[in-house]
Amino acid sequence: MSIGMMLSMMAQGMIKSFWIFAFTLILSLPLGIVVSFGRMSKNVVIRTIVKVYISIMRGTPLILQLMFIYFGRYYVLKMQMTPEWMNTAVILGFVLNYAAYFAEIFRGGIQSINRGQYEGAKVLGFTYKQTMWHIILPQVVKRVIPPLGNEVITLLKDTSLVYVLAMNDLMRVTRALVQRDVDTTPFIVAA
Repeated sequence: MSIGMMLSMMAQGMIKSFWIFAFTLILSLPLGIVVSFGRMSKNVVIRTIVKVYISIMRGTPLILQLMFIYFGRYYVLKMQMTPEWMNTAVILGFVLNYAAYFAEIFRGGIQSINRGQYEGAKVLGFTYKQTMWHIILPQVVKRVIPPLGNEVITLLKDTSLVYVLAMNDLMRVTRALVQRDVDTTPFIVAA
């Protein structure tokens, strides 16, 4: 097989991996912020529900979550499997998982801000929303960039987990090329 044809096939798989990465990032970051506020809520019921959600998502392997969401449609809900469901299940699984991780990062960032910042805003007459938007969140952004960067790198690597659901991502295409040509060059190109 020519190098051009191999690269073309791998590029198609890489595009699928990129879309998983992009959709997950776009959807899980805002959801993570919302979940972090739920985790810090004064309402015990909301805080407990969010705490359980975060514990489950962070305490179980992502691959298990993907398989549960994908196959749960058939085994639990007795609904037919469709090709569209595979894409939906993958994005849903990744977003729910990464939102939990991002929520803990944002919660840690918000709670790391000195109480004096809140008190100063109160003295100036800021509402809670104004305090969060104009004083707290700008400081939080600076503090959460390093751990968010680590999670983004992990997400990039985790996109290969869709391989177990038979999605034609970069890993699946690469493995097919290696098996067909009995040559490990595609692994090197994929890396």
